[in-house]
Amino acid sequence: MSYRQSKSILLACTAVLTLSQASAVLAQTATTAAEGASQGAQAPAANSVYLSTVTVQSAQGVDPYLVPGATSVITADEIEQFGGKNIDDVLRATPGVFTRDNVQNPGVAVNIRGLEGSGRVNMMIDGVRQNFRFTGHEAQGLVYVDPAFLAGVDVNRGYVSGVGGGNALAGSVNFRTWDVDDLIKDGKNYGGFLSATYGTNKAGWSESAVGAYRFNETFGFLGGISKRDPGNYDNGNGQTVPFTESDEIAGLLKFEFTPNAEHSLKFGANLLNDDFLANSYYQTIKSRIFNLGYSWDPTDNDLIEFRANAYRTQLNMDYDYSPQFATGGAAAGREIENTGTGFDISNTSRFELGGVAVRANYGVEYFSDNYDVVNSATVPGAGVNGSGENSNYSIFSSTTLSYGIADLILGLRYDGYTLEGDGAVTASNPLGMPAGPYSVDRSGGRVNPSVTLALRPVDWFQPYVTYAQTSRPPTISETFVGGSHPGSSARMSFFPNPFLKPEISKGWEVGANIVFDALIVPEDSFRLKANYFNNQIQDYIVASFVGGTHFANVPGSSTVQGVEIQAAYDTGRFFGSLAYTHTDSELPSQANGFGAQSYVPDDVFTATIGARFFEERLTVGARAYAVSRSYVGEVNVPSGVSPYEPGYELVDLFGNYKFDNGIELSGNITNLFDEAYTPALSTPPGGSDIETGRGRTFFMTAKFNF
Repeated sequence: MSYRQSKSILLACTAVLTLSQASAVLAQTATTAAEGASQGAQAPAANSVYLSTVTVQSAQGVDPYLVPGATSVITADEIEQFGGKNIDDVLRATPGVFTRDNVQNPGVAVNIRGLEGSGRVNMMIDGVRQNFRFTGHEAQGLVYVDPAFLAGVDVNRGYVSGVGGGNALAGSVNFRTWDVDDLIKDGKNYGGFLSATYGTNKAGWSESAVGAYRFNETFGFLGGISKRDPGNYDNGNGQTVPFTESDEIAGLLKFEFTPNAEHSLKFGANLLNDDFLANSYYQTIKSRIFNLGYSWDPTDNDLIEFRANAYRTQLNMDYDYSPQFATGGAAAGREIENTGTGFDISNTSRFELGGVAVRANYGVEYFSDNYDVVNSATVPGAGVNGSGENSNYSIFSSTTLSYGIADLILGLRYDGYTLEGDGAVTASNPLGMPAGPYSVDRSGGRVNPSVTLALRPVDWFQPYVTYAQTSRPPTISETFVGGSHPGSSARMSFFPNPFLKPEISKGWEVGANIVFDALIVPEDSFRLKANYFNNQIQDYIVASFVGGTHFANVPGSSTVQGVEIQAAYDTGRFFGSLAYTHTDSELPSQANGFGAQSYVPDDVFTATIGARFFEERLTVGARAYAVSRSYVGEVNVPSGVSPYEPGYELVDLFGNYKFDNGIELSGNITNLFDEAYTPALSTPPGGSDIETGRGRTFFMTAKFNF
């Protein structure tokens, strides 16, 4: 037996053992739990307590603990737990999810199972794809969103069967902003909040106001504004981490037209401006997102649950100057404008066929990107980012056949793409292209199937197994890269590759959900999700330096496998949750500087415990976060230096008190013991070798809910 086979079996056994132990404990109390479930026993609802750990739902109203697949939901309370500052920290506490963290750049680059950048993970805001990316000393894909506007984050790891899964290799993440129905409660026609947070260690003030008003049963409106301007913080050694300040202002606007219970039309606008320094240059980001959604859900027709959405997004990145160069830097004046247009149409039909309950979701999605790039205003021939157009489209269906204790889910999608652009190349290019101008007009597609078998032998236990395939086409940034490094005298040192092939993932997953109410006491709830995954990635795209710097496919397959576990227990008075991820990645090394490596730590563990007092008005708790050492690749370290970054452990404290009049007071202490560390999978600021993790920081928040 080979080492790789032994490791695969070991990982699978770990997942099975975890499930078996949990099942044994639960089996002892099955009778009591069944009685409690029949009486409707459950933990308090999410809107009545702070940080409800078991009653969470996605934007579609789906409980992740009832889905036979690797899904997670992050709540607004969890975001507030981290001081409402850093989305990276919140995502990193989710199983199977990590981020590339540039402490200077407020953009978020989501990593799922060691795969990130260039559309490998479909990042969305309110279902709108965020495809902005550029080639540099950075992640090749960023999303910009204000934490104050987030009602939650929905995470799907691996194959995504419906809207949002087109051409996504590793999964999807949807950042959900506040909606009218999120804020208006208890029969009122208005609702919202005013919030102000102050943080030590140069976190400074963050203020936000979000409100909704329903004029009648037909018209609703929501508006919000948020402002934050943190300064340069200190690490655990008391050293200032340079250029970590930023100045952000964001706005949120939504209109809702609901003529009756069956029809709904919604319009949304999400605007954000941010000034910061990253990649050695002062930058300005301007993000504009507009979306229009329509739903038709007849009350007397199970064959129709229709959804249609159209959207447009524009993100501009402007470089000003670099304080590190007397001349202001050769990349000064860089402008990258990414304009995207897209839509999705889907329907869900429910019916019964020969005693088999059928649920079929099917539709189409389309997204088109246009990149217009000026690499440098001072040196027009320098810079590597190319202009071009590409589109991604997908026709999909997912059919669930339910009979007795078994669910069979059959997924099928055709993921297609087009890629157009032009440029010029020198004769010395590594691919043997003729010198001079060239044009690219490519299209392609692939059928990606999936099948899931899920069983429910008892009410509280649902094991499942899935086999799925996904794919990702090459991007404009990978295909049309070219030119020379700003400041270089070389005529061309980076080269395009119009011959790149799409990446393909083939993998399987085995896991289980355990959902138990009244496990120990009548008021408690227990939830557990655990799974083992194994994916073979074919034609993975990385930087190649053979004959000249360019992107190239790595021949053959690379394995990514691991175990993901998340669990929660809540009695109302006491609660706890944990998340654990083990990842074993054999992906080829990516060179930092021409893109960025994406190896996640082998092991990531998060545990939260807490209690509620005074009729559950006061919530206090602690969170422990542990990261093992992380591989960075031999290509990113000098010869003879270990290619591993050290692990670290952090402890945070949090508390929240809700008054009768709608006022909430919250407090957070992050990095309680003032640990000096550098976040795993992070970009060093301007080549600095100091620890970049934020030192101990106190946050105080006053919030008025109305």
